[in-house]
Amino acid sequence: MSTDTPAKAVGGGWFHYRRSLASRVTLLTTMAVGLTVAFLAAGAYVTVRMQLQSTLDDTLMERAYQTTKAPTLIDRRTGDELPAWAVLATDLRIAVVFSDGSTPYRPEKLDDAPRLGSPELAVARGEAKSSIRTVVGGDQEYRAVTVPYGDGQALVIAQSLEGQQRVLTKLGVVMATFGLLGVLAAGMAGWGVARNGLRPVRRLTSSVERIARTEDLTPLPVEGDDEIARLASAFNQMLLALGASRDRQRQLVADAGHELRTPLTSLRTNVDLLTQASSPGGPDLPTEAREELLDDIRAQIEELTTLIGDLVELARDEPLARVVEPVDLTGIVDHAISRVRLRAPSLTFDVDAEPWWVVGEASGLERAVTNLLDNAAKWSPPGGRVTVRLTRGVLIVDDEGPGIAEADRPHVFDRFWRADESRGLPGSGLGLSIVRQVAERHSGSVEATVAPSGGARLVMWLPGSEEPAPPSPPDPREDAHARTS
Repeated sequence: MSTDTPAKAVGGGWFHYRRSLASRVTLLTTMAVGLTVAFLAAGAYVTVRMQLQSTLDDTLMERAYQTTKAPTLIDRRTGDELPAWAVLATDLRIAVVFSDGSTPYRPEKLDDAPRLGSPELAVARGEAKSSIRTVVGGDQEYRAVTVPYGDGQALVIAQSLEGQQRVLTKLGVVMATFGLLGVLAAGMAGWGVARNGLRPVRRLTSSVERIARTEDLTPLPVEGDDEIARLASAFNQMLLALGASRDRQRQLVADAGHELRTPLTSLRTNVDLLTQASSPGGPDLPTEAREELLDDIRAQIEELTTLIGDLVELARDEPLARVVEPVDLTGIVDHAISRVRLRAPSLTFDVDAEPWWVVGEASGLERAVTNLLDNAAKWSPPGGRVTVRLTRGVLIVDDEGPGIAEADRPHVFDRFWRADESRGLPGSGLGLSIVRQVAERHSGSVEATVAPSGGARLVMWLPGSEEPAPPSPPDPREDAHARTS
C-alpha cells in the first residue's frame, strides 16, 4: 500500500495527511478495542466499588442494630453504667449523639474522629429512622451508620474506607495494565489482519498500475467469489469494453483510410492532368475532356464531403441529449422523400404514413430516414417503385432491386461494409451504419429482410406515440448551467 502523503485541503491553505487503508484499518481496530476495554474496565471498577460499598453498608447496619442491644457495665471507680461497646476494643469508631448535639460517649481521639452532622442529629431527634453516609475524619474517609439508641439518642458506627480504597486502587492498576496490553495486542492484530487482508487489494492495484503503464488489456485473474473477486470481475468487464472500443476505433481509422484512399487518388490524378494541361508545353485537352475532368473532381469532392460527414456522425459517442420537444416522424418522412425525389426523378414513391411522434433529435432522425430512402433509390431500377409505410412507429422501406443475400443481411448495417456487387457503385458504406446508430440512440432497432417484390426491405422501429407528449418542465439546473455558460 502507498505511504501517507500530504495533501492540501480544498478551499484553504491547511494541509492534512491521507492515511493508507491498512493504517486506517489498524487505527480503527485499535480504537474499537481500546474503547471496548475502557468501557469494560470502567464498568467492572464501578461494579466492584458499588458491591464493596453495599456489603460494607449492610455489615455496618447489622452491627449497629446488634450494638444497641449490648448489655451495660458498671464503672467501679464512679459507679456509672457504661455500654459494653464503649470499653471494647474494635475496628470501628463508635459514638452516641444526643438530641441536643452532645456526644458523651466518644472514646477515640478527637483529631481524627469522623465529623458528625445534621443527618446523625436527625436520627437522634427521631426525625429519621437511620442514616448512612460517607464522612471525613482527619485525612481519612469513613462510612458512618446511625441508628436510634433510646429516647433522644442515636448510635453512630463508622469504619474507615482506607482498606476498600486500597483494594480499588490495586484493581484500577491491574485493569489499566491489562487494558493497555490488550490495546497493544489489538493494534498488532489489526495491523496483521489489515496487511494480510489487503494483500489481494495490493495485487489488484499493482495489476491496474501495470495495465495503465503498459496499456496491456489482458484480463486479470479472478480467485474466489468475495468482494475483491467481484471488483476484479468488474474491472475485467471494463477492460473488455475498453478493448472493444479501441478495436472499433482502430477499425474505423483503418476503414476510413481505405475508403478515403480511392477518391483521394482519383482526385489527385485528375488534378495532375489539369495541371499538366495548364502548364506551358503541356498536352492540349479538348473542352469536353476538361469539363469531364472538372465534373469528376466535383463529384469526388462531394463524395469526400459526404464521407467525412458520415465519419463525424459515427464518431459521436456521447449519449443522446435530453430533448423536451416531440418530433413528428410523419413530417420527417415527407421531407426526406421530397429530397430523395430530386436525386432520383425517375422513381415512383408509394407513401402511406400514419401519425407518429418521437422524442428525439429531428436532424438525426431525418438523416436516418433519408439514408434509408437513398439506399432504396440506389438499388431500384430506372422507373422502379419505392414503397414507404409508417405504422405505429415501424418504418418499412421496400425497393425493387436485386435484394440482399441472406448471408449479407447481418452485415448491411456495419461500418464500411459493402456487398460484392456494390463495389463499383458510389457511396461510403456508412449510410446504413448511421441509420442503426440513430435508431439505437432513440431506443429503437433496425432490420433487413426481403420485400414482397423480391427486393430489399429495411425496417426501422422507433418508440413513441400517436399524439405528441406534453413538454416536460424545464430543468432549473440546465437553466443555471446555460446562464453560467
